[in-house]
Amino acid sequence: MGTHPYHFTTMELILVRHGLPVRRENVDGPADPELSADGHAQARAFADYMHIEHLDAIYTSPMRRAYQTAEPLASLKGMTPVVVDGVAEFDQMANEYIPVEELKRQNDPRWQEMAKGGWQGEGDQEEFRERVINSLEEIINNHRGGRVVVTCHGGVINEYISHILNIDNGQFFYPNYTSIHRIAAASSGERSVLSLNEIAHLRGTGLPIGLFHG
Repeated sequence: MGTHPYHFTTMELILVRHGLPVRRENVDGPADPELSADGHAQARAFADYMHIEHLDAIYTSPMRRAYQTAEPLASLKGMTPVVVDGVAEFDQMANEYIPVEELKRQNDPRWQEMAKGGWQGEGDQEEFRERVINSLEEIINNHRGGRVVVTCHGGVINEYISHILNIDNGQFFYPNYTSIHRIAAASSGERSVLSLNEIAHLRGTGLPIGLFHG
């Protein structure tokens, strides 16, 4: 029997939102907050949950809350997270960071705008979307047939998932803290969403999950 002329491989891209950061406002330069105590605990719970899965690489946004989320899993795996600038969040240069849950509790106008699907980022949303898609597609192309984790941000996850689902509004759902989002990416170009907002690792821990507790 000959080899089929159309041999496609599929890889699994696992996007993970960072853990809960601290609140940081009106700083000199980008806020870029680190994880809170709860955020570090979320990252450890995520690592314990994921470490039994084979991984070919761990990638991370350059922002501290994402890198710190990757560290416990990388330590368990004996791997070094690879920093990818293109999966930084749209607020990368903002001089404040307020968790959205606090904005909601305060009924802040920024929360009201977010709830309507408004764009909250610096610069042009289409440029952000293109940056995210190109960066994740490059990771996919470098790991055909493999499985990789990318610790990143809610805005990044929204833009890529909406691209796959052909949804015009790039910010259409809320990813919980350290939530897992799995995509099957075929070398033929087909992209399929396997799961959204997996948070089994946070159930029963008493740790905050985010806006939606399920």
